[in-house]
Amino acid sequence: MIHESITDKILNAFYNVYNTLGFGFLEKVYENALTIELTKLGLEVKQQIQVPVYYDGILVGDYFADVLVQDVIILELKAAEAIRNEHYAQLTNYLKASNKEVGLLLNFGKKPEFKRIIFTNNGIAHGLNG
Repeated sequence: MIHESITDKILNAFYNVYNTLGFGFLEKVYENALTIELTKLGLEVKQQIQVPVYYDGILVGDYFADVLVQDVIILELKAAEAIRNEHYAQLTNYLKASNKEVGLLLNFGKKPEFKRIIFTNNGIAHGLNG
């Protein structure tokens, strides 16, 4: 699997943050805590990364991805009841626009859950539940 050793570290950090903070905080709290945890693991972490979106070669807007790890994995954080299709679509679009191939959708809901999305250069998205 693409970038498996990094995603394993990210998922361990996700569960550490969830087990420490529990359910009920705003996404920004989880984002900041996760950034601390990932940095402690020696990973390069950037928050609120601007992702330009082009249509027909013309800039039409920007997304802001929550977290970028090692410049290869986009993290989209949620604090929702459950992961929904629109969350999946949002992260898939980030991957398309950024030319990154791996994204993790991390939900700090009533129970922790994640979805790994691999968007290959041939334009096929693969979602794996966790």
